[in-house]
Amino acid sequence: MRELTYYVAVSLDGLIAGPSGEYDAFLVEGDHAEVVLGEYADALPAPAFAAFGITPPRTRFDTVVMGWNTLLPGLSIGLDSPYPHLRQYVASRGGREVASDITLTTDPVATVRELKAEDGNLGIWLCGGGELAGALVDEIDRLVLKRNPFVFGSGVPLFGAAPYAARSFELVSARAFGSGVVVEEYARRP
Repeated sequence: MRELTYYVAVSLDGLIAGPSGEYDAFLVEGDHAEVVLGEYADALPAPAFAAFGITPPRTRFDTVVMGWNTLLPGLSIGLDSPYPHLRQYVASRGGREVASDITLTTDPVATVRELKAEDGNLGIWLCGGGELAGALVDEIDRLVLKRNPFVFGSGVPLFGAAPYAARSFELVSARAFGSGVVVEEYARRP
């Protein structure tokens, strides 16, 4: 069975964006970039491959699931299909116009369950946002958090407004970088 991995940047206070969706405070440059550009290069948007002169490795993910608000910043700059090297699914409650290589879903839980049941050894990346992660929290097999050395104070929580329920994950690794970013990986406990 394929895994759903929530790979996301997060502040020390557990927020993935500011109150109006701001994410520009997250550190892009620094020695932690070796993880982003190496191990998780499949999660880079198409313009990043061109900028860095690299090609999608297709070694970790073959599918991305994201919420409408995660897609919006790309749409606002004319990036209709941010991850053309992956199968793209966007959760949306209403009818939306999207690029032909994006599949809309009104039932992300059912969609993720179908994707996880497919054959294959590459994973599914949950790109965000917090509300979608909250809806999918019981489907998440692995958390990879790029914890940044600052606090937002308020904003979009890692799991949105998910209802209270203790869910157990085991720390697999934690790597601290000189940039102050700590990349933490957790696996769901059976």
